[in-house]
Amino acid sequence: MTIDITPAVIPHLVVHDGAAAIDFYVKAFGATELGRLPGPDGRLVHGAVQINGSTVMLADDYPEYCDGQSETPKSLGGTPVTIHLVVTDVDAAFARATEAGAEVVMPIEDMFWGDRYGVVRDPFGHKWSMGQPVREVSDEELGKAMREFP
Repeated sequence: MTIDITPAVIPHLVVHDGAAAIDFYVKAFGATELGRLPGPDGRLVHGAVQINGSTVMLADDYPEYCDGQSETPKSLGGTPVTIHLVVTDVDAAFARATEAGAEVVMPIEDMFWGDRYGVVRDPFGHKWSMGQPVREVSDEELGKAMREFP
C-alpha cells in the first residue's frame, strides 16, 4: 500500500479547552470541523478544522508532556504568532469574529500596503489578522509609505 503525502505547513494550536475552541472557530471564522479525538480524561488529544480551505490542528494543553510547562498563550503571557486570514469581505469577517467573542487587538483600517486589515485575539489567546486586498500599491508608493511610517 502506498500512502500519498502532500507536503504542507499546518498550524497546530495549543488551547485550554479544545472542544470549545473548535466550536468558536466554526462560529467565528466559518470553519468546518474535520474531527476531534478526546482522551480518556476528556481533554482533546487532537482536533482539526478547515478555515478558508486550510487545515488548522489543535489540542488541549498537556503540560505533563512538556516538562511540566503549560503551552497555551494565556499561560505564557501571550503569543508572538499571528495567523493571517485573507478574506473577501474583511468587515463582515471581523464582525463575525468579534460577535463570536474575539477581542479586538487592532481595529479594521485601510493600510498603506493596499489591504483593509485588522487583528483579533480569540478567547484562547491566539491572534488572528484578517486582510482584504483593496488596491494595488506600487513599489515606489510602498517605499514612500514605509519611510513615513511612525
